[in-house]
Amino acid sequence: MSTRVALIPGGAKGIGRRIGVDLARRGWSVALAYRTSREAAEEAVREIEAAGAHGLALGADVSVFAECERLVKAVADWQGRVDALVNCAGPFHRVDIFSETPEGWREMFANNLDCLFYLARLVAPGMIERQWGRIIAFSMSNADRLVAQPQLTAHYLAKAGVLGLVRTLSKALARHRVTVNAISPGFIDSGSMGEEELKAMARNIPAGYVGSTADAAGAALYLLSDEAAYVTGANIPVSGGWGW
Repeated sequence: MSTRVALIPGGAKGIGRRIGVDLARRGWSVALAYRTSREAAEEAVREIEAAGAHGLALGADVSVFAECERLVKAVADWQGRVDALVNCAGPFHRVDIFSETPEGWREMFANNLDCLFYLARLVAPGMIERQWGRIIAFSMSNADRLVAQPQLTAHYLAKAGVLGLVRTLSKALARHRVTVNAISPGFIDSGSMGEEELKAMARNIPAGYVGSTADAAGAALYLLSDEAAYVTGANIPVSGGWGW
């Protein structure tokens, strides 16, 4: 079998970057898409190439369908296809619901939910043709509970929508041997928080510590594997017990 190809929007930093490097160590070719973090994406590609794999960094705003079309075409031109879509794109902001603006509301849905629909729609035909594919989306721990979130409303509802879209896509694609699953992280140390903040968070986590990008990447690597061929429509919380 030829080398498999992954497209990871949001792969310049954090969880997406860790998944990309880990896939490279397993022989995958990895394309990382970024919106503003060009230097980080190029650095991540150097890590991928140091692992002996092919890497590519592409700038794209995946909240825009035309940009998604350009992105998927660029990866196909580069390696011939997309075997796995790992959608790690998903900015977030914390704002009281009555202080939220129409622009902020739309941004949360466009960048967390719309992009998954756009990208899945574009990569699915090739996966169907090859009768093999993997799509992974990221939600958030406790999004499946639909609890009130007055300070995080738009982001939270977009992530809840991700779970519904994942289940729908999984059902539509199952007969084509294409799996679609979600990972729902809790608190993950992606390098942006200080030690004291991490300690404060850990007190509310049953496991007693904040997770690492490796924890989330481990779940993704399983879902991308042949061993997970019969797992589809699932939501895997990676939260140390936080969120329920």
